[in-house]
Order: sequence, then C-alpha cells, then structure tokens
Amino acid sequence: MERFLDSRVTNPGPKYLFYGRRKGKPLRAQHQALMQNLLPQVSVDLENPLTGSGPRRVLEIGFGGGEHLAHQAALNPELSYIGAEPFLNGVAKLLAEIEARAVTNLKVHYGDARPLLEQLPPESFERIYLLYPDPWPKERQKKRRFVNQANLAHFARILKPKGEFLFASDIEDYVGWTREHVTESKLFTETGDDRQPYKDWIQTRYEAKARREGRSSHYLTFVVNTPQA
Repeated sequence: MERFLDSRVTNPGPKYLFYGRRKGKPLRAQHQALMQNLLPQVSVDLENPLTGSGPRRVLEIGFGGGEHLAHQAALNPELSYIGAEPFLNGVAKLLAEIEARAVTNLKVHYGDARPLLEQLPPESFERIYLLYPDPWPKERQKKRRFVNQANLAHFARILKPKGEFLFASDIEDYVGWTREHVTESKLFTETGDDRQPYKDWIQTRYEAKARREGRSSHYLTFVVNTPQA
C-alpha cells in the first residue's frame, strides 16, 4: 500500500527541488481505500490533462485539506475543477469530500504543481486559486515561494482573456512579495478590495488558524493583461 501511495506523487526530478512535507500521520483505513480506489478515477493524466473536463475550468494549487476546492466544485457544477497538492494527507481528505458530496466535476493532480502547469494548454482556465501557500518566512527560504516569475508566466499563459489569479494569505510579507512580483511581471493588473473574501468563500483551516493567532487576511485579485495588438 505505501509503495502505491508514494508512486502517485509526481517525481520532480532534477529540474525541480521540492520542499515541504509529503505526508503526515498514517492514513485511516477509509482514506487508504480512497487513495487506492478513488484517486485513479479522478487523477489528472499529465499527457492529456484536460481529458473529461468542460470548456470552463478552474485550477487550485495547493488545496490543503480540500475544503475550499470541494465546496466550489459542488456549488458550481457547470465548471470543471483541477486541484494540485503534493501532501498525501490533504489529497486523502479531498477524496473523502469528493465521495461525501458526490462531486463529479473535479480532477486531482497528486504531486508538484509545476509539471502540471507545463502541460496545460494556453487560455484553458478562467481562474487560478493560490490560497494560503507556504510562506517560507525566513530570508533564505523565500526563493522557495510558489509566486515567482516562472510560475506567473505559466499562470498568464493558461488563463483565458480576463482570467483571474486569486491569491490569499495572512502573511503581510508574502502579500507584499506577491504584489512586487506581479508588478515586475507586467502580466496582470490588480483589481478589487483585498480585504473582501472572494465570492462563495468558506473559511479554510489555515484561515481559521490565522484568526486564532490574531492575523487578518488579504484576498488579492489579479486579472491577466490582454496582449496589445
């Protein structure tokens, strides 16, 4: 069983260095069964990642326990969702949500999101969520942050005209970092009120932790710039 679970994680190989946890506590029997039986049914095929999805698509990168992603997919059956997450326990929790809610419009990439981004075709998504990503707060760690010029270029490429990149965080330094990198990229324009949660928002466990520890959140919205003729 453990060999199967580990083999589901995309091996980033020498091109990528991966930081962070791959798994936490041992899975309960129910979650082990879901990883064994349900995950193969809902997994993204990297060779053809949009197979089975409709024309209106949403991507969430690093979905944590999957609460927000499952909520959005259940609420918007007309949209197709893809979620990417390398943490075993988080994937198992999302699978439990998929089963409990009978969600049929959601695919899962269990592994590093970067190989997935490279395979996604241009102008194929309406929205990208990056919610409460690991802040890597120490100065020497900041190069590990998911918001960087390479990933922003992928976001701009796969978003449709007027598509949105939505970034939420309770870490002020990461909020500033994201704004600086987006400005430097010249690929997006910020819009909206960053203190207002997104439409159909539900509080995730990470946001609840931030509130308990006295931190407020920013909800940044960036609209992809349309290339000038």
